[in-house]
Amino acid sequence: MKLYSNKQKWKVALLFVALVLVGVSLFVSNRIVSKVAKRERDRVTQWADAIKKRAELVRLTNNSFNELREKELNEMELWIDATKEISKKSPLNVQQSYELPLKIINRNDDIPVIVLDQYDEVSTHINLPISEESLRESFPEKDSIEIEQLFEDSLVKMAYSWEIVNPSFTIEVYDDLFMTYFYNDSRDIIRLENERDSLLEAFNQELIENESLVPVVLTDSTQSTVIATNLEADKTDSTKLQQTLNELKDQNAPIKIQFTNNTTNYVFYANSPELVQLQYFPYIQFLIIGLFIFIGYMIFSTFRKAEQNQVWAGMAKETAHQLGTPISSLMAWVQMLETMDIDQNITKEMDKDVRRLSQVTDRFSKIGAGTQLKDENIVHTTSEFLSYLRTRLPQKVQLLFDSEEEELIIAHNPPLFEWVIENICKNAIDAMEGEGTLKVNISKDTSHVYIDIEDTGKGMSASQQRSVFQPGYTTKKRGWGLGLSLAKRIIEEYHKGKLKVLQSEVGKGTTFRIILYI
Repeated sequence: MKLYSNKQKWKVALLFVALVLVGVSLFVSNRIVSKVAKRERDRVTQWADAIKKRAELVRLTNNSFNELREKELNEMELWIDATKEISKKSPLNVQQSYELPLKIINRNDDIPVIVLDQYDEVSTHINLPISEESLRESFPEKDSIEIEQLFEDSLVKMAYSWEIVNPSFTIEVYDDLFMTYFYNDSRDIIRLENERDSLLEAFNQELIENESLVPVVLTDSTQSTVIATNLEADKTDSTKLQQTLNELKDQNAPIKIQFTNNTTNYVFYANSPELVQLQYFPYIQFLIIGLFIFIGYMIFSTFRKAEQNQVWAGMAKETAHQLGTPISSLMAWVQMLETMDIDQNITKEMDKDVRRLSQVTDRFSKIGAGTQLKDENIVHTTSEFLSYLRTRLPQKVQLLFDSEEEELIIAHNPPLFEWVIENICKNAIDAMEGEGTLKVNISKDTSHVYIDIEDTGKGMSASQQRSVFQPGYTTKKRGWGLGLSLAKRIIEEYHKGKLKVLQSEVGKGTTFRIILYI
């Protein structure tokens, strides 16, 4: 019978189709994920190019800033030299021309300058952002002397604050009279500096407010300093920067940016939440579909099993009903033969066979009905059946029976249990092909009774052992493959025990074990 093998082929074919569908779905999903990932990388690359252009603009601004600062420094030095020239003592009877120095001094209409003597008193000033008039407007309650003192104190503080940014110059104007020149950036430098700062601030603000941009970090060439990022500050501080960069590097390879001053910066970026969800979505989808398929399979399997049980019980009862009439007739014929002058051994064996048919009919009638288990001696049940079987075995088959104890009281149904022993023994006899040894052994421990049935037949392979209890599986040319399936069902469903292949080796034999709980 090839019912089971065909069923297995259909299972393998359906599994193959399912795997192909899963593979195609994953392939398409991965293609979509790859395209989305490429699009995000292109977006980050475009962002990096924008960084490059803005960085170039900042660099040009810094260059202009530095050039202008250098120019103002040179002008300041020239201004101081002109002041020194004016302050020189001319020899007697030599008239000194101050036209050029004065022209140089007067040309400064942009650089703020404060001159202090060695006693920190204001000597002169030029191009200042404040004046006495502005202080009078701010402090109308103060008189002129207080305003002058406040203005002078403000100039002294301002001068020393300038010295932090630009170096001061000290010269000896006259003997023992020293003047210190303090200067600040001109309006042009301050304007350039403000433009540079506003450019950087606008860039960082745009980076933070760009919701479509993935998490990104721009570092210097050493990957130790963050230039720009839209991550939270605690993720890019000095203690967690390398950890954050490693996490981003695990998701995507960093992008190199080559600036015009031959410096290399790196852009690290993460996948967007949508891309991460898209990557895991097929697996979640398959899991949900598989869960629904499993639930549906369990429901339909339960219905199918219940239907099979009804069909099996109906067929069994109908068989028992059909056998009842001829068995009754046979019993009457045997009784009549016993009254005749016939060898009593013949009628005795015929009576055993008729009674055996009655037991089989009883077994079929119990299928589907509530099975009643009785506390009886299972050793006696087993030995009684083996005594009946022994006289009907092939001559070259030796039947051995052994039990650790003569009496083991356990709840079981004798007719059904004998059916299990009969099915296993008949399969063993078929496997031995009419020649070998059949051993039945009963043992127990504190909570189990073990009935081992061992034969010296041809044995089974690992795949056969996995399928031997399946309905419809058989290695015989003529067979339904229901005997061992029925035996397993009687033991496990009716007796709440276990039936399994204890061991089997091709060419040496097989041992089945029945386990009943005490």
